[in-house]
Amino acid sequence: MNVNGIHHVSALTANAQHNLDFYVKGLGMKLIKKSVNQDEPTMYHLFYGDEVASPGSDLTFFEIPMLARRREGTNCISAVSLRVPGEQALEFWKKRLHELGAEIDGIETRAGRSVLRFLDHEGQNMMLVVDEKGKDHGVPVK
Repeated sequence: MNVNGIHHVSALTANAQHNLDFYVKGLGMKLIKKSVNQDEPTMYHLFYGDEVASPGSDLTFFEIPMLARRREGTNCISAVSLRVPGEQALEFWKKRLHELGAEIDGIETRAGRSVLRFLDHEGQNMMLVVDEKGKDHGVPVK
């Protein structure tokens, strides 16, 4: 079998509107689709991606209003990584995330790449990873 990558990563949120505000207004991701959970139609399913909804760029969230805060350990996503084009982008996002009130762990090196680790508004582990050879993502164009 030849695996070319993943289609998407799904996580959970307690509040779809706060999630939308953080990922669209805060991080600048595009809301690709707002649907319902096919197994439980009373729950929203939000799909985010890059500006053109490239395959493999999807990050989705199921809304579960009574969801408990995430705890480190088994049965959880260890971290979701998003690409940025370079060191300048990490500095931009470090400042932006601070403005958004995100908990930031700082810039470090992992596997030879610079990364900025942070927690989203609900404690989801996130990383911005420098990928200078990849598509130009990460810094909003004004």
